[in-house]
Amino acid sequence: MMNTTSVSSQPEKASRFSAPVIAGLVLGVALIGSNVYFASRTSQLEEQIKGLRTAVKQELVSLQQDTKSVSEQQERTFAELQKQIQTTESKSQQAAMQAGANARRFSEQIARKISDQQQNQLAQANQQLQEQLNSKIGEVKEVATATNAQVTGIASEVTNVKSEVASTKSELERTIQDLRSVRGDLGIQSGLIATNAKELAALRAIGERNYIEFELPKTKAPQRIGDVAVQLKKFDPKRNRYTIELVADDKKVEKKDRTVNEPVQFYLASARTPYEIVVNEVRRDSIVGYLSAPKVKQARN
Repeated sequence: MMNTTSVSSQPEKASRFSAPVIAGLVLGVALIGSNVYFASRTSQLEEQIKGLRTAVKQELVSLQQDTKSVSEQQERTFAELQKQIQTTESKSQQAAMQAGANARRFSEQIARKISDQQQNQLAQANQQLQEQLNSKIGEVKEVATATNAQVTGIASEVTNVKSEVASTKSELERTIQDLRSVRGDLGIQSGLIATNAKELAALRAIGERNYIEFELPKTKAPQRIGDVAVQLKKFDPKRNRYTIELVADDKKVEKKDRTVNEPVQFYLASARTPYEIVVNEVRRDSIVGYLSAPKVKQARN
């Protein structure tokens, strides 16, 4: 009986341990498979990473080359630009210098032209001035010649005038000597009286009184003669007599039956010495004479 029991217990024991073992084996196999897969996948990833690194390195190299090329190209372009700028500056300086030289030459040419024109204008002006001066000198000479002739003629005329003046003066003196003083109708001794135009001119030349000539016809109203109004009332040419009426200081005074060359005397309030009317001629329709008035008028007290 004991043998039977031991035999049966071994299978149970074997069956009891077979499941975990199997599970462990399966797990181990799975782990191994997993490791293999991961190892394979890792290998693939490493290969990919290597490829990527290689590609990146190549890209970096290409980029460095491109960058270097671009940098070199930029440096060449910059160098060319600097060269062009230098060339342009040099050309600009040369152009500026050339423009300055051209401007100086042009200004010098303009200055020479202006100077030449000014000299020509000055020469023409001097020539015109000289011609005008010569013309004026000729005119002055002509005027001087004519003036000399006129002066000669004037001198001759002055000599003649002097002679005439001397003669007139002598004649005037003789005429004055011929003048006479007559007593007037008021009984006052008259000054010198004139009997004609020549003697009246001599009285004016003496200048002691004012003289107003008149010709008085017979009218209905008095006629103004100087400071008075006179009206001819009657006249007799055959007897050389006349009658007049004076209006002076608002008063009427009749001078009746007076003769020629007789001083008819009357006073005005504005003068101390008398006024005088002298009739030199009695005509058929009027009387002719003059009014003698004092030059200095001073009211009588």
